[in-house]
Amino acid sequence: MQPPKLFPSSILSAILKMQSQSAASKLLFAFLTFSCLLYHGLGAKCTANAPTVQQTQVGFGEPPKFMVDVHNNCPMCPIINIHLNCGNFPQTLVNPRLLKVLGYDDCVVNSGLPLAPLQKFSFNYTHQKLLMHPTTWYFQCE
Repeated sequence: MQPPKLFPSSILSAILKMQSQSAASKLLFAFLTFSCLLYHGLGAKCTANAPTVQQTQVGFGEPPKFMVDVHNNCPMCPIINIHLNCGNFPQTLVNPRLLKVLGYDDCVVNSGLPLAPLQKFSFNYTHQKLLMHPTTWYFQCE
């Protein structure tokens, strides 16, 4: 599958075939190249790469212990201000710098600080399993 063309090929080939490489033509070529890169890759959004939450039981006593991993699945952009729906999560289970309960069913991860591309952030809690899913987040490259 070929990417959509931004500029007619005749314009690009004319620029490339120019015998005289004046400063103006070099500048135009650089602008067109940068525009194509920006349109087709460097400025790609990570909307399809939403953060995910995975819980793994790591302790089997009563109550059980869970490790929670919040993953930034975007390969290019840090993600900030990750909010999870967290039901009636008791704040006493986790340091608020790791997971802060803002209200019923609204918790913020890592004090809202950035999570680097493809990085995960983890914390543990000891309680019956509480379901958590990302609700809102922001990519810093937008």
